[in-house]
Amino acid sequence: MSRVRIIDTSYVNVPAATTPPPEPIKLSAMEAPWVVFPVLQHVLLFEDADMPTFDAVVHSLRSSFGVTLGSFAPLAGKLVHLKDTGDVAISCSASDTVKFVVAESDTDIRRLVSDEEPDLPVLEQLVANVDMSKLPTDVLAVQATRFEGGVAVGVTVHHAVADGRSLWTFVEAWATACRGETPAATPTFDRSLVKLPGGEEQARSIYRKLAPNLPLATSPSFLEEDRARFSRRTFTLDKQDIQRLKQHIVLLSEAHDVPLTRPPSTYVAVTALAWTCFARCKPFAMDDDLLLSFLADVRDRLSPPVEAAYIGVCLTGCLAIIPTRELRGACALVAAASAIQNEIRRMTEDPTNRRDYLNLIKASWDRVMNVSGSSGFRAYEIADFGWGKPRRTEPIRMNHDGQVALMRGRDDDGVQVSVSLLQRAEMDHFKSLFLDLAGLS
Repeated sequence: MSRVRIIDTSYVNVPAATTPPPEPIKLSAMEAPWVVFPVLQHVLLFEDADMPTFDAVVHSLRSSFGVTLGSFAPLAGKLVHLKDTGDVAISCSASDTVKFVVAESDTDIRRLVSDEEPDLPVLEQLVANVDMSKLPTDVLAVQATRFEGGVAVGVTVHHAVADGRSLWTFVEAWATACRGETPAATPTFDRSLVKLPGGEEQARSIYRKLAPNLPLATSPSFLEEDRARFSRRTFTLDKQDIQRLKQHIVLLSEAHDVPLTRPPSTYVAVTALAWTCFARCKPFAMDDDLLLSFLADVRDRLSPPVEAAYIGVCLTGCLAIIPTRELRGACALVAAASAIQNEIRRMTEDPTNRRDYLNLIKASWDRVMNVSGSSGFRAYEIADFGWGKPRRTEPIRMNHDGQVALMRGRDDDGVQVSVSLLQRAEMDHFKSLFLDLAGLS
């Protein structure tokens, strides 16, 4: 029997005074691939015996959500296929609404917020379900779930209209409104700000390749793995842990005369650690090339730069490749950090990344570690709806045998690392390696 029960589903209107965009907002080429990789979901868990009543929490969340939609109105629209031109766009109208689900659970929230191993069957029921496999589709839905002594707030957004930075910008604005304050910045959904080679035709070319049967937007079969079979762990590195890790990488570099272009950033150090553990916990051959796939926010790297308040997808793909033997040697952390730094440098030189990685990644899928999120995402700091920081926040969709999701830690100095692997024995080995290499064992 389900441990989460839906007790109400309603729809929140965009404020009447909001004027919808006169024309559909066509997706950019950076957004086009996400039409078939659509689901971006996070859950925020709040535990506090002194929280307001659940009815008061829901009232505050729903009313502030409506206020926030006044500035984020396109997120209440529909993602549609424009058959005449072949484009995919956000279509908005004055009657747009967003699904707001209210649920309850008898699960012990204290366990959800404290366990290293997330309870996926429960967490997946704490976010609203939206079928995004066919256009038109909603692009946003939210859910509030009651626990004894706590509340969960779940957000589901279509990845073709919002990257991680955009998602957390929206959550921050919603939380700010829920506290009765005014958000600091007004978002913009103007796709003309993103200047890319090929313009709209590049996006259409991507649709023809990845989604030839639009309005059907089916995800590639190699991504459709059974998430219920995956093993998940969440680790947290504090500021001191990260500093030790960085120093260790620098010392290894000097001791073995393997130069780095610069001291590793937090992102580089933590990702190098995870990649090294991935290479060692799985039975790869020494000659196998291992791939690290990650995304870079290029808002400030395009010409001209894109406004910080831009809500959309402004990401470029990065792919680092090194053989297994280098990730199992004495200088593994240095080799990994160097490869990541080199790929970041390439990205800065070509932020629009016109190289096609998808076929290479698809062919090597069992040797790919995929990193999402960022150690810079301040999810805990910004998601205070008036009753304090979340005790825990987790990404929901991690459906790859070798996926890592990063965000800033709850202490605002460390990093939270969520890991997904298919085999529990490999996850146990990954954990042992991670704690040992990070100096935590």
